[in-house]
Amino acid sequence: MQLTGKQKRYLRSQANTMTPIFSIGKAGASEEWLAEVEKALAKRELAKVNVQQGAEWTAKALAAFIEEHSTITVPQVIGKTVLLYKEANDAKYVKYSIEVNRLA
Repeated sequence: MQLTGKQKRYLRSQANTMTPIFSIGKAGASEEWLAEVEKALAKRELAKVNVQQGAEWTAKALAAFIEEHSTITVPQVIGKTVLLYKEANDAKYVKYSIEVNRLA
């Protein structure tokens, strides 16, 4: 999903106070890890991932891996933190996608 500038700005503002719920360390990212992230995003829509200091991955490389191997959108990479967004399929978990779609 390609996001506009307004949509990215809205998602960044909503994620400003969030803490990362996933971390990437020396083990790196894998398809299994990505499946767990997708499960979490199905209920949250928006999440942060932290790349730890000893990791072989950079935040930009992680963002590219995530976008290439899933339907998750990366609205922002800042420092060692990657912001992830995926629209929820279940109506009871929809929180951010209503506003994101309105801003399109």
